[in-house]
Amino acid sequence: MKKNRINNLSEITPESVFMMKRRNLLKLLGIGAAGIAVSSTVKADLFSWLTEDNKPTTPKSSRKELQFIQPEEYQSSLQLTHEDKVIGYNNFYEFGLNKSDPAKYAHTMKTEEWTLTIDGEVNRPLTLNLDDINHRFQLEERIYRMRCVEAWSMVIPWIGFPLASLLSLVEPNSRAKYVAFETRYAPQEMRGQDSRFIGGGLQYPYVEGLRLDEAMNPLTLLATGVYGKSLPNQNGAPIRLVVPWKYGFKGIKSIVKIRLTESIPPTTWNLSAPHEYGFYANVNPDVSHPRWSQATERFIGTGGLGQVTRQPTLLFNGYGDQVAHLYKDLDLRRNF
Repeated sequence: MKKNRINNLSEITPESVFMMKRRNLLKLLGIGAAGIAVSSTVKADLFSWLTEDNKPTTPKSSRKELQFIQPEEYQSSLQLTHEDKVIGYNNFYEFGLNKSDPAKYAHTMKTEEWTLTIDGEVNRPLTLNLDDINHRFQLEERIYRMRCVEAWSMVIPWIGFPLASLLSLVEPNSRAKYVAFETRYAPQEMRGQDSRFIGGGLQYPYVEGLRLDEAMNPLTLLATGVYGKSLPNQNGAPIRLVVPWKYGFKGIKSIVKIRLTESIPPTTWNLSAPHEYGFYANVNPDVSHPRWSQATERFIGTGGLGQVTRQPTLLFNGYGDQVAHLYKDLDLRRNF
């Protein structure tokens, strides 16, 4: 395994947040939660409104350089998405509905005194602080495809450690069948939690869940960084979930609680629209969203800010060899 060359990674793209003019977002997306229903054609138009001379309007966060290894099996020749797009084009409704809102407003979330609690059906419950999270686990760079349920995709070099490494410390007991996750709840810091208008009317705190075997799969990652540095707030600092064969909304951000349970846990988007967002959320080109096809996707790559590429969607986002066995007895149409 080779050590990371941080200087080379940091040269892939500039670390600037691209911002969209608010009036153009309003024109293309409208106001309120209906923004999630925008067609793929309008999404393509959305990028044409982005301009190179947009300047960040929020203070630049202080992101730390991370030390990590680069396991060969998780490196890739896939074209990486520009860093400025990864940190500037986000769904994080706790800070607003527009893709540029998290980069604009997430600096208000305080992460210095962060703790992560792991409990439930375990023999050794734990509470970790940031120092524990940053130093107890060997960090790895993993280049993963990321597929949003909205039919756009990126390729991202995450930094983190396997969720299985954390779960092994708490020793799941025989009753543990699922893993539930919860995002920080701080309406005074996260404007979308304080306003249904800003936060899309979702129930907060945001919650997600996996089956235990999904959580223990080697691909499942707890990410603490991206592009060689610690996560910016808008990407889910200080710790978030990355499950690369599932749609992006399963990747819960800014996690404060992990609980192992005997029964299936509630998940935010399933609570909001159960006919649209199932518990499993596996990437599947053959199962359309009720309002758009999932057969193809728009890859947000490394070209100009308005450039995207249409490409076929891959079953399990291309990770079938590693995860298809988890669902061999499951009807993927009924269990979407």
